[in-house]
This record gives sequence, C-alpha cells and structure tokens, in this order.
Amino acid sequence: MDPRIFATVFVTVFVAELGDKTQLATLLFSADRPASRWTVFAASASALVLAAGIGVLAGGWLAQHVSPRHLKLLAGAGFMVIGAWTLRSAFTA
Repeated sequence: MDPRIFATVFVTVFVAELGDKTQLATLLFSADRPASRWTVFAASASALVLAAGIGVLAGGWLAQHVSPRHLKLLAGAGFMVIGAWTLRSAFTA
C-alpha cells in the first residue's frame, strides 16, 4: 500500500464527506432514533464502505474501457455541471 495515495484519498474523501447529506442523516438517526449509537455507526459505516467499494469497482472497470484523459475530462465536466447547478439553485432560492 502506498501511504501517499492512502493519505491523499483519505483526506479528500474525509473533507468531501464533512457536512454532507450522509453525515447529517447519520447525525439525525443518532439523535432521533431509539437505536443505539453503535448500531447507527455500524450501519452508516457499512453503507459508506459498500458505496466506496462500488466506486472502486466501477472505476476499475472504467479504467479498462475508457482512457484516463477522457475520464478526467468527464469528471471535470461533471463537477462543473454540479457546481453550476448548485450556484443556480442558490441564486434562485
């Protein structure tokens, strides 16, 4: 395992997940539900691991069928579309 790649992925995903809908939903489940906090933690952690696993498998498959340059262009365009959509909704709300 390359510690630089591990650290890069960890920090990127950690920062991206802070304050997102998933974290807020987990917070609400922990605060409002009669289930134990360990159950909420185990369920949300398992869901995030599964989602990350799907992302890794999909990324591996895409890497075999699409050039890295096209993947970067697609990812960049996708983030720009999401950013534009977010800005648009902020100004029209």
